[in-house]
Amino acid sequence: MIDEVERWLGRRSWNVSDRSKDELLAAKRAAGPRGTVSVVLPALNEEETVGAIVTAIREELVEGLPLVDELVVVDSASTDRTSEVAAAAGAVVHHRDSILPHIPAVPGKGEVLWRSLHVTCGQIVCFVDADLRDFDTAFVLGIVGPLLTEPDVDLVKAMYDRPLETGASTVPAGGGRVTELVARPLLNMHWPQLAGFVQPLGGEYAARRSLLERLPFPVGYGVELGMLVDALELVGLDALAQVDVGVRHHRHQDGQALGRMAATIYHTAMSRLARTHLVRPVLTQFERAADGGFEPQVHPVVSQERPPMLRIPEYRAARAA
Repeated sequence: MIDEVERWLGRRSWNVSDRSKDELLAAKRAAGPRGTVSVVLPALNEEETVGAIVTAIREELVEGLPLVDELVVVDSASTDRTSEVAAAAGAVVHHRDSILPHIPAVPGKGEVLWRSLHVTCGQIVCFVDADLRDFDTAFVLGIVGPLLTEPDVDLVKAMYDRPLETGASTVPAGGGRVTELVARPLLNMHWPQLAGFVQPLGGEYAARRSLLERLPFPVGYGVELGMLVDALELVGLDALAQVDVGVRHHRHQDGQALGRMAATIYHTAMSRLARTHLVRPVLTQFERAADGGFEPQVHPVVSQERPPMLRIPEYRAARAA
């Protein structure tokens, strides 16, 4: 298995500099309709960062190159000005609850990504988190590149350095704590073919619509791990790839939020290992109470999943039209 992963790393890992912009544009034009690109930003209360990301993509990759055909922000019930800022910067904004409204929406990142398939048209769909700071369009160029130039690649993850930045202090490799403590051990033990992914939980990745529409989507933070595992089963390791895009700067979660994220990811993995085995879908954490003791806080672990989009009648009808 180690040899297989090493061969995969040599064959399916690239740097964003390996493909020039001219090469990508030529490949896109040669691909015709198969080369159409939609960029989707799932956003929840990201008014401080979403505008700069949308502006950079619009100016450099929509109006400039042009590589991106569609730039969409899906607002996951934000309570700030995320939608207004995104629209002013040039994105098409959709609200989570207005997409497939007959299916009651639930909170969660995966829910937004799943619904985005119904309101986008590109045959290559590129997901970018909306909380990135110092955003560089290399993130998009890198993960879209192999899908334009390698016809047998179906899904591409971004890989990057992820510093932990808290106030004035920076730990160069301190980010990605849930990755190192939960996701990486799970993948290495249970899906060793996926051990070569540097950032398995990263929110920047692109895939062919023909793959995404056949995948179930965990509605919460387990979506990235679930997608990797399910894609491995559906199309095989050689159809998966990763591209080094540099450094990722973003907002960091506190310890308890990371605990809930970790529990959701663990649950997603367990559900794929044993579909019929009962997994307790709650997590108990503790906070210091006013009386000085510890007070238990019980949080649900999101385990609901959306079915492959191809099973949704409205989506099939829209694609047929």
